[in-house]
Amino acid sequence: MSPERQVYLLDPQCLKPEVIAVAFAKTSRSPQSFREIAAELTDEKSAEFHEKWVVGYGHSSVAEHAVLHIAVENLSRLAVETLESNRLASYTEKSTRYQKWGPEDFFVPPELKDHPLLPVYLQTCQSLFDLYHQSIPAVHAVIAAQTPHKPNESEKAFESRIRSDYIDVCRFLLPAASLANVGMTINARALEHAIQKMLSHPLAEVRQVGGDIKTVALAEVPTLIKYANSVPYLEESRKTLLAEAENSENTAQPSADWCRLILFDPQCEDRLLAGALFRFGHSNYAQCMEQARRLSLHERQRLAYSLLGGAQKFDFPLRELEHSSYMFELVIDQGAYFEFKRHRMMTQTVQSLTTRLGYATPRPFLEAGLESNFHQAMYLASEAYEKLSRFNPEIASYVVPNAFNRRMLFTINLRSADHLISLRSSPNAHFSIRRAAHRIAQEIRQVTPLLGGFLRESEGETWQDVESKFFISTGSHSM
Repeated sequence: MSPERQVYLLDPQCLKPEVIAVAFAKTSRSPQSFREIAAELTDEKSAEFHEKWVVGYGHSSVAEHAVLHIAVENLSRLAVETLESNRLASYTEKSTRYQKWGPEDFFVPPELKDHPLLPVYLQTCQSLFDLYHQSIPAVHAVIAAQTPHKPNESEKAFESRIRSDYIDVCRFLLPAASLANVGMTINARALEHAIQKMLSHPLAEVRQVGGDIKTVALAEVPTLIKYANSVPYLEESRKTLLAEAENSENTAQPSADWCRLILFDPQCEDRLLAGALFRFGHSNYAQCMEQARRLSLHERQRLAYSLLGGAQKFDFPLRELEHSSYMFELVIDQGAYFEFKRHRMMTQTVQSLTTRLGYATPRPFLEAGLESNFHQAMYLASEAYEKLSRFNPEIASYVVPNAFNRRMLFTINLRSADHLISLRSSPNAHFSIRRAAHRIAQEIRQVTPLLGGFLRESEGETWQDVESKFFISTGSHSM
């Protein structure tokens, strides 16, 4: 009789992450159960194993079984970008949609200590936070007046329902220096890379956070990350590419179109259908491509529906949709980018945060009588950015509010695009990211009409609807 199946947890309260990692690693050559292996291990034996096999022989996949939950508090949202740039980790952060920031909740970079530009920095951040707090009751009144009460709805319930709506607008004023808290779950292999990136970063804050994370993580995984240090390759490649980019005569200019599909495979749909046929058949890929091309329109529609159209709201579409590629150039406000960056199952290349691509102006500022105040705040932030940029462009990014536009390049497959569009086009998503999600869906449908027609985009509005309803403008402004 076959042995009885066993499924159980190795308790992280009883076993350290490095011990669990060894227990899993040893199963490849040991007939013992995981419990038996773990019972024989000590912290010292586990350290010796990792020193030999992970560090010495480079079997780094073992380190993926050592998982840590790290809490990072009071770092700037600018630093959060580097922390959350690691694809193989999970994050939850303080939300600008549901929480309010205090008047002093911003980071002051150590590079400005005793520097003559420190007063400019402080005055800019304080002005932005002052208007942020001034705007909250004014925008709240506008949103409350525009939102009808539900039958028998209490004031507390009503306030809870509209809270994100008015804070969504006021967040456009918050600078990248605003403080945040982040919870991160990550395995030791990915953590080593994350620490290396942070220790190689040009900002002192990011390097300090990287050092702090390494210090607390060493208590749990003393062997697996002890060699996580700054990486000369990352530092030198950045310097070389930055110098070459600065040699260009081109300067930051607003794009003619804020969302451009710049590269795609014209045979994408044939390839996706062929990939599905390949998985469930026994023909080689060339034969599957030929079969896909011979299909009638009705047959193609039926297969496309099987690939994507039949997926319900919470279903994961078939992985064969990843045999596709769309490259976009996108310019969206920093607040929207901060949500977009969470979609890490794609390749994102983002330019530094500046004030040179203009800013978005949410319509409620006009309706609250604060439009001129808003434009004045953006002007002051832009002036401060230019002064600080002459000293250090990286430091200058701290004073840039969420309203300013950010330019990025991203490459995404259809499966990931469907997830992004489904989540970010929903009515409860922030209006900035909804605008982007609807536009991305439109661009994909135009070049992939068969499968693009099944993208799980929320209905009832277009990106143009979002733009006209929520924004006075989304592009450049003269400073």
